[in-house]
Amino acid sequence: MTPTLQALLAALAGLAVGGGGVLAWHFSDRLQRRAPAPVVPAMPAGISSVLSVLRASAVVVDENDVVLKASAPAYAFGLVHRNEVADEQLAGLVRKVRRDGQIRETELQLRTSGAQPRHVTARVAPLGSRLVLALVEDRTRERRVDSIRRDFVANVSHELKTPVGAIRLLSEAVHDASDDPEAVERFAGRMLKESDRLTHLVQQIIDLSRLQGDEPVAQPKPVAVDEVVAVAIDTSAIDAQAKGITVVPGGEAGLFLSGSQEQLTIAVSNLVANAVAYSREGSSVLVGVRGLDDTVEIAVTDQGIGIPADDLDRIFERFYRVDPARHRSTGGTGLGLSIVKHVAATHGGEVRVWSVEGQGSTFTLTLPRSVANLSEESS
Repeated sequence: MTPTLQALLAALAGLAVGGGGVLAWHFSDRLQRRAPAPVVPAMPAGISSVLSVLRASAVVVDENDVVLKASAPAYAFGLVHRNEVADEQLAGLVRKVRRDGQIRETELQLRTSGAQPRHVTARVAPLGSRLVLALVEDRTRERRVDSIRRDFVANVSHELKTPVGAIRLLSEAVHDASDDPEAVERFAGRMLKESDRLTHLVQQIIDLSRLQGDEPVAQPKPVAVDEVVAVAIDTSAIDAQAKGITVVPGGEAGLFLSGSQEQLTIAVSNLVANAVAYSREGSSVLVGVRGLDDTVEIAVTDQGIGIPADDLDRIFERFYRVDPARHRSTGGTGLGLSIVKHVAATHGGEVRVWSVEGQGSTFTLTLPRSVANLSEESS
């Protein structure tokens, strides 16, 4: 091999070694400059399975306030939006727990996508060293029930005070007028009227308490509509006669409902009593019955004072009065229509109202027909 060729090979070998060294240096430098890949916090074993069966809304949040896992109720409730906790109050609570590791439980009022705020109980706790778990339970219904219960007790107390106070005043008047037979007779008659009103109020409260849960009738039985209507009309006969009101039954005969005869009689009796109480003297009240495919309609129509349009949506509320001043003159309690609504609910039916102020009202109670009655017609 010539000296020239040897020198050329040596030069090429040196170039290759030098180029390899440069490439190795560049590769090493790139490895050193490359940012380390972020480490995603590991979810504790079995947490996903637990979240999937929880009835409460559950959310797992990482150290960057990113939602790693959330239960289906949490999404349905609107707690999570774009992998973040949607409510700022709850997000702030999560940050506090992450900062000091202390478990926190509090009540919050969440404003989600719905129009009405939701009352919730939130319990937030650390989950490992880097994650936070938030459990949220909706307490809105419980709050509403508590509010209704408080209102109910307050209204009952107020309603009971009126006749009780009147009886006390009248008894004092009787005592003071002991030497005046005419005054004694007059005051005694008013005492009897107030005691009847008190008895009626207490009975309606008892009826309403029995129906409060809107639970279906345990053992429904065939109930003759004719008998229910007859008892309802007879119950209001004295009041109707005093005002010269004629209560007229009409429609189909021989129909049967499925349910509780006691509850159905109470409901129809309340509708008839309401019609008589708010009708003008000398007018008529019609109780019409109509059989449909699988239901029976009982409609009570009066020619009374009617109901303002703004009050139609509220007349089935307990103790609600369209006109308190006028209501006192009728001696009502404000519970009758609420009882009718609950009876309809326990029987799988409904009650609706049509009314024009100054012209009268029609309350229609729609209830399921008895299976026996339907089979008789088909045969």
